[in-house]
Amino acid sequence: MTSWQEFGTAAPSLAERLRARFTAADAHVLATLRRDGSPRVSGSEIEFRGDEAYIGSMVDARKARDLLRDGRFALHASPGIEQGGDAKLAGHAVEVTDPAEVALHQQPQPSHLFRLDIEEAVLTWVEGNTLLVESWHPGRWVRFARPDNGPAVRTELG
Repeated sequence: MTSWQEFGTAAPSLAERLRARFTAADAHVLATLRRDGSPRVSGSEIEFRGDEAYIGSMVDARKARDLLRDGRFALHASPGIEQGGDAKLAGHAVEVTDPAEVALHQQPQPSHLFRLDIEEAVLTWVEGNTLLVESWHPGRWVRFARPDNGPAVRTELG
């Protein structure tokens, strides 16, 4: 699994732009998997602290139960903000149970805390008549440019 810091080291400019996009608003859209495998979307916040990215949840909330059963997640930055592009993260959420680490996040009531292991990061934006997509997976960072809605041009970035 890849920590936020490891992702940032592998793709620094992409990590910086994604972080800016996720910190531009408080609420984002979190996708988890229900017991039957169907998707569930919930509002969620993301917190960047030190080398890691975290999400929280009220105790026994549906999204927390989903993540405890199957940690796969996708997080989409608030679609209400148009500047900075369309940002998405995906990977596995791992519950933090160490009381000292949980205490650092100072939640006013009991809650779940999940560290995000990043397996995919994507930023999509438009410049002029060109759709641009930067996509990162461990060991692979690429940019796709689609000028004038034509064929995509792929560039390896890392």
